[in-house]
Amino acid sequence: MRKRSAIAGLFLLVAAAALATVVRGVTPDGARASSHREAPLISEDPGADNVDVYAFRSPDRPDTVTLIATYIPLEEPAGGPNFAQFDDDVTYAINVDNDGDAKEDVSYQFRFKTGLRNPNSFLYNTGPITSLDDTDWNRPQSYTVTKVTRDGKREVLGTNVPTPPVNVGVRSTPNYGALMGSAVSTLSDGSKVFAGQVDDPFYVDLGSIFDLAGLRPFNPFHLLPLPAAAGVDNVSGYNTHAIALQVPIAKIGTTKSKVLGIYASASRQAVTVRLPGKERAAGPEIQVSRLGNPLINEVIIPLGQKDQWNGTDPEDDKQFRERYRSPELASLVNLLYPALPDTPTTGRDDLVAVLLTGIGKVPGVTENFNSTGPREADLLRLNFDVPVTAAPKRLGVLEGDLQGFPNGRRLADDVVDIELRAVACGYGPILQSLLGLCNFTPNNTIGDGVDANDRAFSPAFPYLAAPTSGYES
Repeated sequence: MRKRSAIAGLFLLVAAAALATVVRGVTPDGARASSHREAPLISEDPGADNVDVYAFRSPDRPDTVTLIATYIPLEEPAGGPNFAQFDDDVTYAINVDNDGDAKEDVSYQFRFKTGLRNPNSFLYNTGPITSLDDTDWNRPQSYTVTKVTRDGKREVLGTNVPTPPVNVGVRSTPNYGALMGSAVSTLSDGSKVFAGQVDDPFYVDLGSIFDLAGLRPFNPFHLLPLPAAAGVDNVSGYNTHAIALQVPIAKIGTTKSKVLGIYASASRQAVTVRLPGKERAAGPEIQVSRLGNPLINEVIIPLGQKDQWNGTDPEDDKQFRERYRSPELASLVNLLYPALPDTPTTGRDDLVAVLLTGIGKVPGVTENFNSTGPREADLLRLNFDVPVTAAPKRLGVLEGDLQGFPNGRRLADDVVDIELRAVACGYGPILQSLLGLCNFTPNNTIGDGVDANDRAFSPAFPYLAAPTSGYES
């Protein structure tokens, strides 16, 4: 009976894989595709869930660009004994378009492998972990980095690259900074890489924003008013897992364009079969999550299209154009904040330019800021020719800091306030003067009241802050 069940199970696995191969690309929305806990399906699959994407010229190595993709949202630091980790069945990727056609020319792919040193222990570690090869660490994880170019050429840049353990606590990981630092490796092409748990660099008042678009500092102006209050960083104290690359510009850019288009993705094989005590995957890989610009699938794409959005590629984003030109969020601003000047709810070609094509000529400044051409695609666009800012400003381009979002995205850029002001037609006097963008008052001052991350970022690669430990959470 057991043998017959096993044979039947194997037959079903092969048949399902073959069926998935046949229908691949026909119904991508049926492939668990979504992103950033902002779509129904991916919220059930945190191991493959894109959280954020960052891209910037490295402040201490300006001849390189740093690309960071985070996965697994809102990790509870004390979530043992089986702590959060990269999923061995997921292909994580950072994808780069360097010629403006919205198709990736270079893709850096990451596959992880988790070990088990003592299957007879329930513990993540059996003593203090003092090095990446410490035998007291019962669940070590390593990964392979493969560079895939548009012509299909594959180049393995690193194998068995170690990750650090999660930050368990003062007894288990007594010198976490050293563990995290030792996990920075150099790949065969000279790029630096890091993959592991970090403090979530995103900061936002999630609790108030998702309570009918509340902004605590503007509570008195809401349709359902409350007393004004300081913003609350609801991501504070939570961790995430990051993949960070520091790549020489000469190896990733082209002479054709000085603007890179970046997005991250996660893919799984089409079929997963669960057996007692194990899982098996088969079939072609299907993209289940993607992310370029922050908050797009969260507040621009409606519920009925979120999973479809993440199953498609950026090159096909023209189909979502009207969601940018007539954003629901603009209508909500008008409804919930009646005292503010009415925000245009249709014809928002400014949002198409900022988020789907990039900004072209800026009079008196540059012939091309970060436009990748007319092809509409959700890509985080970075003009790597813009000099590193000596004194970065929180609101980036809105404050005249041309190296800030939406020209790439640095860790400290306040993308929540920037995008809120853009949607509410409060671009500020600088962009009103340079580009003629709308600048209503007080729309140009709105924000969630959270202006910085709860932990300081590091001055050196990977620049991310160490994660909160389980003991201190």
